[in-house]
Amino acid sequence: MASTASQTGTAMPAQWRDFFTLTKPRVMTLVIFTAVCGLLAAPGTIHPVLGFTAILAIAMGAGGSAVLNQWWEADLDAGMKRTRNRPLPGGRMRREDARDFGIFLSAASVVLMGLAVGWLAAALLLVAIIYYAVIYTMWLKPRTPQNIVIGGGAGAFPPLIAWVAVSGELTAMPILLFAIIFMWTPPHFWALALFVEADYAKVGIPMMPVVAGEKSTRRQIWWYTVLLAPVAIAPWYIGGTSWIYGMTAVTLSGLFLWLAWPVVGRLAAPEDDKMLPEKRLFKFSIAYLFALFAALVVDRLAAYQGWIA
Repeated sequence: MASTASQTGTAMPAQWRDFFTLTKPRVMTLVIFTAVCGLLAAPGTIHPVLGFTAILAIAMGAGGSAVLNQWWEADLDAGMKRTRNRPLPGGRMRREDARDFGIFLSAASVVLMGLAVGWLAAALLLVAIIYYAVIYTMWLKPRTPQNIVIGGGAGAFPPLIAWVAVSGELTAMPILLFAIIFMWTPPHFWALALFVEADYAKVGIPMMPVVAGEKSTRRQIWWYTVLLAPVAIAPWYIGGTSWIYGMTAVTLSGLFLWLAWPVVGRLAAPEDDKMLPEKRLFKFSIAYLFALFAALVVDRLAAYQGWIA
């Protein structure tokens, strides 16, 4: 239940930790990591200061859109066990302060990227912010069970933006990096949704398990995992990477499929069952993306050092 302060419209003075929490630092870790990998794997070079600035701008943009997401969904967050202790539903911050902070971070990130790095990268960053804060949060999420499928593009922008920051152009490789995260998002998030389904149902968010049922959701997790595999391997297939990345992608995608298969026919189990296949798949999916993008950097480093042809 939300705090009394949240319900009456008042809030205690916010601390810096509350503002930081609004940026979703755990999610930010993956955003920054994939962006850094895109930066390091891109052809060409970028001055370290400009490279740092590009990553900072991406982090600010992601944080700003996360803040705006929580400003808009504060009432929904108050009704869910998983989110009810966030700063806004917890009554530790005024909604207006969160809104202003999110707008400031978002605007500053685009201007910083444009002035320091380039306006193509800045334009892509602006699209990413609008995609998440407006298209996904305000439009898709409350209206369609396909919210995660279409909205997955929001989290797929960081490596693409970082790549463009280095190369200055949009080519097949950064688009494939975007596509990998785009295809990865549904099985990753729906695996989570399966064991927090009650939260979404309680506040009326039409997540796939709530609207289509667990059986349909489990089937779709499987098919999106099947579709993810060739997309993950595609950078090697088109010659954008060497066998180092290729073999890593094949191995990791095989493991993803192996862990997704038991999810398909699994019946509902107690929420505190730590061995649920969907919980294992959710945890592995995070490691999968980290390892896949790390392999991209190792591959680039090996080619740069002349260790591979």
